[in-house]
Amino acid sequence: MDLGLEGTTAVVTGASKGIGLAVTRALAAEGVHVFAGARGSSPELDELAAAGSVRLVAVDLSTAAGSNELVAAALDRGGLDILVNNVGQVSPRLNGFLMVSDDEWLRSLNLNLMAAVRTTRAALPAMLAEGHGSIVTISSVNAFLPDPPVLDYGAAKAALTNFSKGLSKEVGAHGVRLNTISPGPVATDLWLGDVGVAAAVGQATGRDPGSVAQDAAAQSVTGRFTRPDEIATLAVLLASDRASGNVTGSDFVIDGGLTTQT
Repeated sequence: MDLGLEGTTAVVTGASKGIGLAVTRALAAEGVHVFAGARGSSPELDELAAAGSVRLVAVDLSTAAGSNELVAAALDRGGLDILVNNVGQVSPRLNGFLMVSDDEWLRSLNLNLMAAVRTTRAALPAMLAEGHGSIVTISSVNAFLPDPPVLDYGAAKAALTNFSKGLSKEVGAHGVRLNTISPGPVATDLWLGDVGVAAAVGQATGRDPGSVAQDAAAQSVTGRFTRPDEIATLAVLLASDRASGNVTGSDFVIDGGLTTQT
């Protein structure tokens, strides 16, 4: 299926690895010029950049200046059609709510919510001026599946989903669509890396991280984690006009049947 994206311009945040890297790769494969925002590169992102359609913009997306610089780089090319808000992080709080400090709450809210708010604020005027644009934001099933070890992360993602839905109502009549994707556990470093969720839980409980990950995967009907490329495929479809101008303000869950939200 031709998604009609060739020659368009996209910004992807948190693009050096995991979901962001997969989205960057999928957009580039559709002929999109991708401005990949991240603190630093990775071998995989370097390879995409060498092919010519991806440009790394080294920025700190925990700051307003980073968001503004990333979007400005894309606008210097002449316009912006797609924004994928992906950057985020999670640190399990295994000692209970009372041990989560204000600074930890603020760090989580800043990167999981405010980074998307700021990047959207920077990108939106150009989209409104063109009367066209798609903003896809990576949220989480924790937005509606409360889990004590990730209270701050879940609260930030719930706010992120609400933000996207609310803004979609403001700008939908002007040709700009906003949708969210809510994955369950994904096979990335965030879950499976040396300092990922499985490792943190394993260290706190004396369990092997591999068994922690297996137990988490077993909660899904499919018995496995979602792959980053599966999320990327959905993100690229939502970014395209094939998703139709009437697909906006929606949240798309991809979690292998983990949740039973109706």
